Amino acid sequence: MKCESSYILLRSLRFHAFHGVEAQERLVGNDYEISLRLKADVSRAVESDKVTDTINYAEVYQLVNKTMSEPVDLVEHLAGVVGERLFQRWPQIEAIDIQVVKLNPPMGADCQGAGVELHLTKL
Repeated sequence: MKCESSYILLRSLRFHAFHGVEAQERLVGNDYEISLRLKADVSRAVESDKVTDTINYAEVYQLVNKTMSEPVDLVEHLAGVVGERLFQRWPQIEAIDIQVVKLNPPMGADCQGAGVELHLTKL
């Protein structure tokens, strides 16, 4: 058996955070949902059954959680910071798909959220 490609997935991570352009957003916060798809070779872990041979998704969550606690204005910037930090921490990551959705955006619309999706690759 040969593993052609592999991804680490973290779906619908939920946070309450204080990002946003408006003063009210920084004061009361908002609910966010982040989903990640990390392209990385995990073929060693497929064979070994050892967490040291993969990217530990609990550690990925901790990194995202810390980043969410540092307020920024834009979800675009937030997604970029998360991506940059993931690439720095795990050099074996080849590409990242990240979605950041503000679940209750202050725009006067009844919706399930507004956000951004980025596909990031290393330079």
